[in-house]
Amino acid sequence: MAATRWVRENAETLRVDAARLAVGGDSAGGNLAAVVALALRDAGELAPVYQLLIYPATDQRRGAPSHTSNGQGYLLTRETMDYFHDHYLPDPAQNLDWRASPLLHANLAGLPPALVLTAGYDPLRDEGLQYADALSSAGTRATLVNFERQIHGFITMGKVLDEANDAVRLCAAMLRAATASAA
Repeated sequence: MAATRWVRENAETLRVDAARLAVGGDSAGGNLAAVVALALRDAGELAPVYQLLIYPATDQRRGAPSHTSNGQGYLLTRETMDYFHDHYLPDPAQNLDWRASPLLHANLAGLPPALVLTAGYDPLRDEGLQYADALSSAGTRATLVNFERQIHGFITMGKVLDEANDAVRLCAAMLRAATASAA
C-alpha cells in the first residue's frame, strides 16, 4: 500500500500518469498486488486500472488440489511453500485474513480488471484459477491464461523457455491495452 501510494503521490516526478497505474506481481507478489487492489478499493482510494497476477498465492490455507498433485518435482515444492508460509504467517488463524488470502475477501466486486496467469505444474495453479473464477463471479473482469506445460517461476526463464517470452509479451500487451484505455 505504501509503495503504491508513494508512486501515485510522486507521479509527476516519476513522469507517470497517476490515473493509469497498475499493480502486479508473481507468486507472493501476485498475492500482494491482489491485496493492494482490494485494500485501495475498500479505502475508497483511486484504484489501479489493472491487476497483473502471475501464479498468485491467493489462499494461505494451501488446500487446493494442485498443492498435492504439483507439490513435488516441479521446482516449487510443498515443503518450500510451507517454509516460506510459516515464516510469514506463524499463526494458522492468520490464513483466514483476506490480507493474507485475498480469495477469502467477502466482496471481489468492483475491482480493476485482472490477468491471472498460471502454470500447469505449479502448486499455486488451482489458487489462480479459483481467484480468477471468484473475480468473474463477482462481476470483475478476469482473464485466465494457463501455460499448461510450465512450472512455477517460468516467466523469468526466457533464455531457455520460449513460452516464457510469450508470457511476457502477453503480460505487456494486456498492460499496454489496460493503461491506454484508461487515458
